[in-house]
Amino acid sequence: MGLFKRKASLKYDKPRDESISQVFKKGDTITRLSFIVFGLGNIMNKQVARGLIFLALEILYFVYMIVFGIGAIGDFITLGTVEQGQVYNEALGIYEYSMGDNSMLCLLYGVITLVLTAAFLFVACMSAKSAYCTQIRKAKGQHIPTFRDDIRSLHEENLHAFLLSFPIIGILVFTIVPLVFMILIAFTSYDHEHQPPGTLFSWVGLENFKSLIASSGSLATTFWPVLGWTLIWAVSATVTCYILGLLLALLINRKGTKGKGFWRFMFVLSVAVPQFVTLLTMRTIFNANGPVNVLLRDFGIIGATDSVPFFTDPLLAKITIICINIWIGVPFTMLSTTGILQNIPADLYEAAKIDGASAPVIFRKITLPYMIFVMTPNLITSFTGNINNFNVIFLLSGGGPDSLEYYYAGKTDLLVTWLYKLTITQKDYNLGAVIGILAFIILATLSLLTYHRTGAYKDEGAFQ
Repeated sequence: MGLFKRKASLKYDKPRDESISQVFKKGDTITRLSFIVFGLGNIMNKQVARGLIFLALEILYFVYMIVFGIGAIGDFITLGTVEQGQVYNEALGIYEYSMGDNSMLCLLYGVITLVLTAAFLFVACMSAKSAYCTQIRKAKGQHIPTFRDDIRSLHEENLHAFLLSFPIIGILVFTIVPLVFMILIAFTSYDHEHQPPGTLFSWVGLENFKSLIASSGSLATTFWPVLGWTLIWAVSATVTCYILGLLLALLINRKGTKGKGFWRFMFVLSVAVPQFVTLLTMRTIFNANGPVNVLLRDFGIIGATDSVPFFTDPLLAKITIICINIWIGVPFTMLSTTGILQNIPADLYEAAKIDGASAPVIFRKITLPYMIFVMTPNLITSFTGNINNFNVIFLLSGGGPDSLEYYYAGKTDLLVTWLYKLTITQKDYNLGAVIGILAFIILATLSLLTYHRTGAYKDEGAFQ
C-alpha cells in the first residue's frame, strides 16, 4: 500500500506548464536562484544527483565559452579579419604562407555556439521549473523523488521523453544547425570571388535579396523569368497528369472495359522502369540525331540536314518536357485514382440512377467532387514536388537552351536547377541560399493558403 501511494505521489500534476515568468513570480528565493546556479533548488531539497547534473551542464557551458565560445562569437560577428597570404620571412629570406582566418568556419562555429547558448537557456528554464516543482511538492507534504525514482521514471511515465530525446538531438545536430548555417549564408558575400580560406567573405545584410528581386540587373532579369516558368511548369505538370490519369482510370474502370487487370499491368510497367532511365532514353529519342528526327528525315517531313529543335528551341523545349512528364506521371495518378474510384460508395451512384441522372451528370456531381475532395492534399503535394522537380529538367534539357540574357541559367531552368548551377558550377553560395529561402517562402505560402481553402480542410466529414 505504501509503495502504491509513493508511485501515486510521483504522478502529481507537476507545474511544468507554468511559464518562466510565473515560475519566477511564484517561486521562492531558492527557486529564483536556480536560474543562475543550476540545480540549486534540487540540491537544497536533497535531490543532490539531479541538482549536480544541472550544475555540471552549467559548468561545461561556461568552460566551453571561456575556452572557445567567446572567441567563436567574436569571429561570428566579423567572419574573420586576417586573410591567408604570403609573409616575408627575413631570417630565411623566403615568403611563407600565413593561414589567416576561415570565414566559413567562423560562421559554422558561431552557429554552433549560438545553438549551445539556446540549449543553455533551455536547461536554465528546466532547472528553475524542476526547483519550483520540488518547492510545490515540499509545501504540499508530498514525496520528493529521489535519483532512483528519476531513473525508474525513465522507463515508466517519462519513457516517451527519454526515447524522443535521441531523435531530437539528431534533428538539432544534423538538421537545425546546417539549416541555420545555410540561411545565414544568404546574408553574406560568400560567392565565387570570396572563397575561403584564401579569401574572406563578410556580412552584406539584404543586398543579395535586393539584387535578386530588383527591377533591373542580370540577377533580376533571370530570377523573374525562371520563377514564372517554374510556376507554369508546376501547374502544367500537376494538372495534366491529374486530368489524364483520372480519365485513364475512369476508362479502365468502366463496366464495359475488358481485361482491366491487363491494362493496369501495362501502365504499371512504365512505373517499374526507373525514372532516370526513362528520362535519359527520352532525351536520346528526341535528340537532334535521335530516332524521331531520323524518321522525320526518312519520311521527307523535314530536310535531310534539318532537325526539329526539341531541346534547343525555348518554347518547343518546354512543351516537350511537359509532354514527356505526362508519360512519366500519368501512370502514378492512374494507380492512385483507381483505388479512390473503387472506394466511392456505390449507394451514391444507385441513388443518382434512380433519380434519372445521366453519366455526365453523375461524373460532374458525384465522381469529380469526390475525387477532388480526397485528392486535394495529394495535388498540393504534387505541385510542391513539381516546383522542386530536379530530375526531369536536369536529365532532359539540362536547363537549356542557354541564354545570354540570363545569369548562368537556361530557358527551361527551374529555381532548383538554377540553384544547382549557381552553387555547384559557379560557387555563388550566397545566391543559392537566397533562392532556397525564396522558394521555401513561395511554396509554404501557396501550399498553406490553398490547403486552408479546400473542402478537405474545412469539412473533413463531407463524404463520410
